[in-house]
Amino acid sequence: MKRTLHEMRGFLVVWLGQMLSMLGTSMSGFGLTVWAYELTGSATALALVGFFFVTPMLIVSPLAGALVDRSNRKFMMMISDLAAGLATLAILILNSLGVLQIWHLYVANAFMGTFQTFQWPAVSAAVATMLPKEQYGRANGMMSLTETAPDILAPILAGALLGVIGLNGILVIDLLSLSLAVLSLLFVHIPQPQVTLEGLESRGGLWKESLFGFVYILKRPSLLGLQLVFLVGNFFHSIGYVLMPAMILARTANNELILGTVNSIAAIGGVLGGAAMSAWGGTRRKIHGVLGGWTLSGLFGGVLMGLGRGVSLWGTARFLTGLVDPLINASNQAIWQAKVAPDVQGRVFSIRRLIAWVSMPLAALVAGPLADRVMEPAMQPGGALAPVFGPLVGVGPGAGMSLILLLTGIAVMLVGLGGYAVPCVRNAEEILPDHAPAPSGESIQPVSAD
Repeated sequence: MKRTLHEMRGFLVVWLGQMLSMLGTSMSGFGLTVWAYELTGSATALALVGFFFVTPMLIVSPLAGALVDRSNRKFMMMISDLAAGLATLAILILNSLGVLQIWHLYVANAFMGTFQTFQWPAVSAAVATMLPKEQYGRANGMMSLTETAPDILAPILAGALLGVIGLNGILVIDLLSLSLAVLSLLFVHIPQPQVTLEGLESRGGLWKESLFGFVYILKRPSLLGLQLVFLVGNFFHSIGYVLMPAMILARTANNELILGTVNSIAAIGGVLGGAAMSAWGGTRRKIHGVLGGWTLSGLFGGVLMGLGRGVSLWGTARFLTGLVDPLINASNQAIWQAKVAPDVQGRVFSIRRLIAWVSMPLAALVAGPLADRVMEPAMQPGGALAPVFGPLVGVGPGAGMSLILLLTGIAVMLVGLGGYAVPCVRNAEEILPDHAPAPSGESIQPVSAD
């Protein structure tokens, strides 16, 4: 009992540091989104910001997973935070000199995305070594709060402070929060995992270890099926998600307060969903949290959001989506943490993210031109699609993006329901055994790099 309390204290320190870091990051992200849209007035420009963040993550993922398993997980987390700080500092300097341009954000996001690749597998693997299996669902619910709780205050604070301290002041707050996250890690012991038979068999050169995650997942149809659900679901979800800020700004004459309000309402839903997962731990069969959650996310975040034409319905849709998202992610994370041995989780989880996210850059590239060149013109008064869909989503600025949200939401619902039709996905928890340490229980030994 004392050991469990000690481990939970360490996890709480890491969790709090990440929470503070995400508050600053969310504030600067909001400020830069408003800056970019006011500068360009283009949904494509906003979509490309996300594209340049995600694409390097996917390219570097196999190598990052191997390095995480070879290295100290705490050190890899610190490196990710420091890289984010350097990118934010560069944006601050450029903006202070009055030379910041949209392409600078693309470069900064590519740099941050490259190093962020190490953060998620390192944090995921750290949870598996800091806490017992029965706490995974709750811990992952708490980790989801680091992504949603700061967003309650971040848009409101950033929106209010932009007029007082400007974008530079927001960026300084981000730098301070990142510094606190790094400092919090200095006071926490994150155990290295015990060796397992899978870990021993996977050892070798860096190239072999980088490819191990692919081999591991391909040999297990249930894990591959789970990630294919995320692959297809993320494609349709991302198209709508990257257009959402531009859609709200277009339909409200660039009213950043309304955008901030909707984002904050979404964050409240996310906090409540994360808190519920922290206390509840999720459904007994985690697969229901994954597939049922995807179905509800498409309904709320796509269909209902697309039908909305003001704060009330947008806020309701985003609140309900925020409520459901922690259920999806924490349930899926608990399945993988229970089934994959901790000493190979860095490699496997990196490839897992690669499979789930590889469609997102394509979605970002499709979303902007689809909105700017096709759907927006078609949904203006007299446009080709206005007579058919105008009664549902209205016409005028933003209506084309609303229609895209509606259609992609339906697609996401079909992805979630379709997962139930595949036995190896529906029965993944029964098919796959839980991981267990090797009989020797030895500590992991370092492997020399090529």
